[in-house]
Amino acid sequence: MSHPGGEFAFIDWLRRKTRPDPRVIVGPGDDAAVIRVGRSADCLITTDMLMDGTCFRLAEAGPRMVGRKAMAVNLSDIAAMAGQPVAAVVSVALPQQGGRLLAEELYQGMRELADAFDTALVGGDTNSWSGPLVIAVAIVGETTARGPVRRTGAVVGDRLLVTGPLGGSILGKHLTFVPRVRQALQLHAVADLHAMIDISDGLAADVNHLCLESKCGARLYADAIPVSVDATRMNDGRSPLEHALGDGEDFELIAAVAPADADRLVRDQPIEGIQLVCIGECVADGLWLQDGNQIKHLEPLGYKHRLD
Repeated sequence: MSHPGGEFAFIDWLRRKTRPDPRVIVGPGDDAAVIRVGRSADCLITTDMLMDGTCFRLAEAGPRMVGRKAMAVNLSDIAAMAGQPVAAVVSVALPQQGGRLLAEELYQGMRELADAFDTALVGGDTNSWSGPLVIAVAIVGETTARGPVRRTGAVVGDRLLVTGPLGGSILGKHLTFVPRVRQALQLHAVADLHAMIDISDGLAADVNHLCLESKCGARLYADAIPVSVDATRMNDGRSPLEHALGDGEDFELIAAVAPADADRLVRDQPIEGIQLVCIGECVADGLWLQDGNQIKHLEPLGYKHRLD
């Protein structure tokens, strides 16, 4: 497998240009950077930018839900590293008309979710312009005593677990999802997580991202992938399974664990609020879908940022 063009080709270029620094434990290419700033926990840093018309439609969602989503997608990146969020900064480019009221409503949406996850809002930057709303949140977090869970540790034979049903997020979940911060911390405490990623681009795409970083492949089990009710309600000629594989913005977690741990976690279901499902396994190379007795090549379906 190879990285697709666009965003990930640019990330590869950045990684080649970025000089090593002993303070940087994890640099570009994972869900969050890891910075060593003291003698206790390492520091996690992540940021996401959301744009009206691409990541949300302000006129439909309303500013509070947009603010909530902007905070939630960053909290999900902290969850993907099994970290604890600490503080957030926010930068917004507001439309010139009605910007003050819009900013207040955005803040209320962010504040609601930040409070729920004990995350301090500590500042940022506010500008106005002639374009649509753009909002960027950056979160600082810290690792647990077990360290961060990266994308790089999966090995052949590992099982792939997912934390919830997938597909059809455009019908509402992309705005209302609850980031799996608490569940990730609990999972990290009861199992050796070899690798983990959150599902933002799509199940197939994000499994592919994890495998590229871990230098392995994956085989997904079609009949095991949990399909959301919303995926069955989509009426665009694609099957519910295709939606589960490629829709993105579910913000569930995919974790790679040893077979014995996978069996135990699926059997005991020790994490309250989620249903862990084994959806596949890591193999030597390639991305595959096993459907009954057939195994076929699987394209890394999902959202791709174009940078032509």
